[in-house]
Amino acid sequence: MHILITGGAGFIGGHLAEAFADDGHDITVLDNMDPFYDLGIKEHTIEVIGETATANDATFSFVEGDIRDAELVAELVEDADAIYHQAAKAGVRPSVEQPMLYHEVNATGTMNLLEAARATTIDRIIVASSSSVYGGRGELLPFSELDPTLPISPYGVSKLATERYAMAYANVYGLPIVGTRYFTVYGPRMRPNMAISNFVSRCFNDKSPVVFGDGEQTRDFTYIDDIVEANRTLLDRHDADGCVLNLGSGDRIDILTLAETVRDEVNPDLSIEFAERYEADAEHTQADISLAAELIGYQPTHTIREGVASFIDWYRDARDWYEPLVLAS
Repeated sequence: MHILITGGAGFIGGHLAEAFADDGHDITVLDNMDPFYDLGIKEHTIEVIGETATANDATFSFVEGDIRDAELVAELVEDADAIYHQAAKAGVRPSVEQPMLYHEVNATGTMNLLEAARATTIDRIIVASSSSVYGGRGELLPFSELDPTLPISPYGVSKLATERYAMAYANVYGLPIVGTRYFTVYGPRMRPNMAISNFVSRCFNDKSPVVFGDGEQTRDFTYIDDIVEANRTLLDRHDADGCVLNLGSGDRIDILTLAETVRDEVNPDLSIEFAERYEADAEHTQADISLAAELIGYQPTHTIREGVASFIDWYRDARDWYEPLVLAS
């Protein structure tokens, strides 16, 4: 099968491309190489995908381009059997400064993809969304797909627009689409500006982890391997077509405990530092994953503490190439 992965040089998209290449599928990656963080991480990811494809007699092509380029998107979609739409402008905090850019990339870019897809006989379209669509209100925990979507940042609004357009196209045009609401995904090659990578990097360099706010805010952190397996399942199963699914760990941890857990594992002598919290950050997140379990048999295998320990082990092994890129971002 020929799979198009938008944003495929990024963290989640890169892991999906690597996994599908390992399964022997032909892969095309579209990525605009946005320098949101050091591009050395994306360049490393592209190398890994290429090596994996070669080892499994699969083809791999990388296209540097933008999801906002409707003509390019249509050309790539026409040649694909399945699409994993991971491309997006990421980050809650920067979206506050550039709301129009986030709308153009995340909403209009998705429309380009959907318009191209409805002119083809595509087999699968998986569209990535985010737990940010819920808005992070603690009284609703855990978040169910039936709960109100009340995003509190331009990023969250743009991701909600992404998934609602996708579901409208599934309903009106019969496209085989599933939306996936990711809950703070982490793991090897993750973005350096995320809490876990930041905590680990600072602790390895004898610097105290910095917690924004009082640390009582909680997050459902999801290990990348669980996200990959869910997406692998969605390639062949149509049980969730026309639905949006929560993909999280189903658990949560407060940020202070997370920082202490990393600190105790890497450098127990460090203290915890605190800084002013950003208003656009959600207070709490936690996924109700019962619908994904029912429709696709989703069952995450990594607790947050197990996943953090695995990431620390990976970081230690990859420190020579990964850490300079983290520190440069």
